[in-house]
Amino acid sequence: MSLYDLFLEPLSYDFMVRALASTVIASTVCAVLSCWLVLIGWSLMGDAVSHAVLPGVVLAYVLGAPFALGAVVFGFLAVALIGVVRDTSRVKEDAAIGIVFTTLFALGLVLISVTPSQTDLNHIIFGNLLGVDTSDLLQIGVLGAITLGLLVLKRRDFTLYAFDPTHAHAIGLNPRVLGAALLGLLALTAVVALQVVGVILVVAMLIIPGATAYLLTDRFGRMLVFAPSFSVLAAVTGLYLSYHLDTASGGMIVLVQGAGFTLVYLFGPRHGIVGKRLAKRRRERRDVSVPTAG
Repeated sequence: MSLYDLFLEPLSYDFMVRALASTVIASTVCAVLSCWLVLIGWSLMGDAVSHAVLPGVVLAYVLGAPFALGAVVFGFLAVALIGVVRDTSRVKEDAAIGIVFTTLFALGLVLISVTPSQTDLNHIIFGNLLGVDTSDLLQIGVLGAITLGLLVLKRRDFTLYAFDPTHAHAIGLNPRVLGAALLGLLALTAVVALQVVGVILVVAMLIIPGATAYLLTDRFGRMLVFAPSFSVLAAVTGLYLSYHLDTASGGMIVLVQGAGFTLVYLFGPRHGIVGKRLAKRRRERRDVSVPTAG
């Protein structure tokens, strides 16, 4: 197979060009946000919000409203319900998250099944990357630009909130507002990624890049570079593989991201399992080879 067949032939199709552009935008935005989600420990919250937006997106479709509006409303509704269940019962937060997001996700599935539509709403669940049209790409681009712009603009405040919310409050920042802002951006990001991988796999794109970067560096500034770089590379690779192997594009993208995380987990230079053992053996050999004073 020639270089043209591998890399250039897919780009001769308009649907692949739109898919590639959507993939790059969604993977970048998800990866940048994932750095804060991993740092704060909001992996489960990311899962909850990404699934809980489904009924909001369906209702927005029924009412002819923007998908982002429905997603944000139900994203905040999910967070509020989790707080109510946690604070007014003996149920702990992880259980409250599981109860709320599965219930709202199930509501979304029911709404899809009873909503008359000329289009297949199942693409919200499983994604429809190769079916992205110009209007979808425009929506992904606008929402992605807004989300990424706000994350970059408020990155210092969000980072301080992630590391030390008490100190953030002491210098005049409102941790509750910052947390709510991150949750709102999480809901917008879920909408950006819906078209690419669907509701079910959004959480992977929101967690894997940040977790991978976290294993590669101890500096948050570098995480913000490593995570989107890894995410875009994995997403583009997954898209090309799905084209040549005729597999589901969203699933292949996440599969490549998971494979990349596994490699870093095992062979990462600083925190990889194998890397740490090799470094330990080198230190032991150096200690043995250094003569002791007699």
